[in-house]
Amino acid sequence: MARFIRTAQRTLCYSSSWSKATHIHHLYLRSLYAISPSLFQARPYASESATKSPFEVNILRILRTEIQYQSEYAPPHKPVTKFNSFTVEDRPGEQWITMRRKFGDTENIKIEATMFDGCEPVPKPEVHIYGGDVRLHLSLLVDISRGDGCNELEFLCSSWPDSLEVQKVYILRRNRMLARPYMGPDFRKLDAKIRKTLKEYLEARGVNDDLSVFLHQYMMNKDSTELIRWLGSVKTFVEK
Repeated sequence: MARFIRTAQRTLCYSSSWSKATHIHHLYLRSLYAISPSLFQARPYASESATKSPFEVNILRILRTEIQYQSEYAPPHKPVTKFNSFTVEDRPGEQWITMRRKFGDTENIKIEATMFDGCEPVPKPEVHIYGGDVRLHLSLLVDISRGDGCNELEFLCSSWPDSLEVQKVYILRRNRMLARPYMGPDFRKLDAKIRKTLKEYLEARGVNDDLSVFLHQYMMNKDSTELIRWLGSVKTFVEK
């Protein structure tokens, strides 16, 4: 019963393989992270039993056990704030991060990356290092701009544990937003020379396979951190 809380983290894929992968990546790549000490402070359990219903007491016991398990078995580490030329902005409780950098004298590059939002099976006998028998997926939005008020070139990308794939490329018109703008063709259907050129354009700006590897490691740590934070928030609510 003490493991029932983990089901709150297993809603991205509804297959049994995803449940297995979620359990695996919760236990991977974790070292010390600054979790609020209030999660582990001793509580007057005797007086608590007198003021809480047996059901609430049991919930608190389960939550504390799970927090201790998640925090001690392989605790998350403090997140980094830089990767190569990018700064990393991570706000606690949100499901994405923002990365920024300058390129040359005029370009500003902003990346918004989600936490894990999907997966795909890995053909056997191949077994992926991070996800077991599935490959975890997260989404990227890459904005390249040249000053306030100017149009932006935007790339919609898929990030896999060892590679980055472009899905869409389009112009974002800041001064004239259309109700249903044309977002460009499926990137995979473009001429091979165009695909190669646009991929090299991104790679020159540091948006490449190495970035994808970094993001998967970062999001595994964030996933663990957010789980412990969520458990602590639920515990605090029940305690009041």
